[in-house]
Amino acid sequence: MPRDKHPISRNAISKNAIKVLYRLHNSGFEAYLVGGCIRDILLGLEPKDFDVTTNATPEQIKSLFRNCRLIGRRFRLAHVVFGREVIEVATFRGHHGDSPQEENKKNRTADQDEHGQLVRDNVYGSIEEDAERRDFTANALYYNIADFAIYDFANGVDDINAGILRMIGDPEVRYREDPVRMLRAVRFATKLNMQMDDSVSGPLKELAPLLTNIPPARLFDEFLKMFMSGKAEANFLMMTEFGLFQQLFPMLKIYLEDEQAPPYQMMLKAFKDTDKRIAEEQRVTPAYLIAVLLWWPLQARREQLENEGGLPPMDALNVAAADVIHRQSQRLSLPKRFSLPARDIWQLQRRLNVTKGARAMKVLEHKRFRAAYDFLLLRSHAESGDKKLSDLAAHWSKAQDNPGQLKAAKPGPGAGAPGRRKPRRRRGPRRKPQENKGNDAT
Repeated sequence: MPRDKHPISRNAISKNAIKVLYRLHNSGFEAYLVGGCIRDILLGLEPKDFDVTTNATPEQIKSLFRNCRLIGRRFRLAHVVFGREVIEVATFRGHHGDSPQEENKKNRTADQDEHGQLVRDNVYGSIEEDAERRDFTANALYYNIADFAIYDFANGVDDINAGILRMIGDPEVRYREDPVRMLRAVRFATKLNMQMDDSVSGPLKELAPLLTNIPPARLFDEFLKMFMSGKAEANFLMMTEFGLFQQLFPMLKIYLEDEQAPPYQMMLKAFKDTDKRIAEEQRVTPAYLIAVLLWWPLQARREQLENEGGLPPMDALNVAAADVIHRQSQRLSLPKRFSLPARDIWQLQRRLNVTKGARAMKVLEHKRFRAAYDFLLLRSHAESGDKKLSDLAAHWSKAQDNPGQLKAAKPGPGAGAPGRRKPRRRRGPRRKPQENKGNDAT
C-alpha cells in the first residue's frame, strides 16, 4: 500500500522509533515498523509501543547504538533505550533448516521440546519468511521507512477491516510452538473487538494445559497485559470459557464452577472495578487483584490450620498467606513488590473488625487502609447476605468522614482519667537476704 493509500504518517510514530529506523536505513540495512503499532494506527488506536524489524543481526544493531542492550535466549532481541521508552529491534526470523547440519552451516540455532514448543529460535531469514513466522495476519504488516509504504504479506488489512482474528499457518502447530499465543489470541480479540476465526478458537480448550510449560515470570508479564490494560472483565470471561484462566490460577478451579457464588462474583466485580478505574485514569495495582484472586484459597487454608493445627487466628493467617503465595508462584510468579502489599490487605481485614479505640485509629492511618477498605466493600458486595460484614463496611465508610467516632467510649465514674492508665509499680531485682553476723539481741 503506497503512502497515499494508507493513514500512517511519521507524525503518528514515536520520534525515537523514527531515529532507529533512519539509522538502520542510512547504514545500509532494511528497516521496518512492524506488528501491533501498524495495526493499531489503522484501527484508529494509539500504539503503546513501536517495534522495528531489520535484516541486521543483533550484534550489528548493537554496534550502531550505544544505548542498546541484547536480551533473550529463545530469540535474540535488541532493546534501544531512550530514557523510559524502549524500542525493540528484531532481526528477520527465518524458517528452520531441514537438518541440524544445515542450521549449523548457516550459523543458525533452533530447538523444540517434546511438546513442539520452541525453546531456542535464533533463525534469521528474509522479510517474507519473517511475515510467515508472525502469529496473526493482523500483525504481519510492515511500514517501510525507505518508501513509506505498508507491506501486507498475509491479507492482514482485509482481516482488520472484517474484524476477524486469523492465524498464519496451522493454529495447533503455532500454539504448540509458543503456548502464550493462546493468551494473545484472547487479548487481541477483546482489545481490538475482533472475532476469533473458528480455527483460532477451536484448539484452545484442548491445548490450554500447555501453558504449564511456560516460565512463571513470563506468565506474570502476560497477566499484567491481560488484566491491567482496561479489558480485565472481558479477558476473564473469555479465558474462563476456554480453560485458560484455570491454568494460570489452578487453586481457583473449584471457585469458578458456580457463577452465582460469592468467590466468582467477587472476582468478576474486582475486574469490573479495575476496568472502570483505568477508564477514569485512576491508579491501579496488581497487588489488589492478587489479594482478591487468592482470598478464598487463603481462607480455606487458614481454617484448616486453625482447626487441625490449633494455630491462633493471626498466626494461621500468616502461615496460610505464605502457603498460597508459594503455591501460586509455582505457576504464575508473584513478585514481592506485589505479594507483600496483598498480605497487608489480608491482615487488615482482621484488624478492621476492631472499630473503636487506639487500634482502630491506627488502622485508619495505615498506608494500605484505602486498599483494605475497598477490599472490605468488595467482600460485602460478594457476600451480600452477611449483615455483619455489611454493617462493618458501613461503619468504616462513615469513619473516614468522621474519625472521631472511632474513639473509645468514656469510662464510668471512678475509672480514672480517660485515656490514662495507672502506672505500674516498678519492681527491682530480688535481693538475697543478708546474714546477721552480729550477736542476737537478748
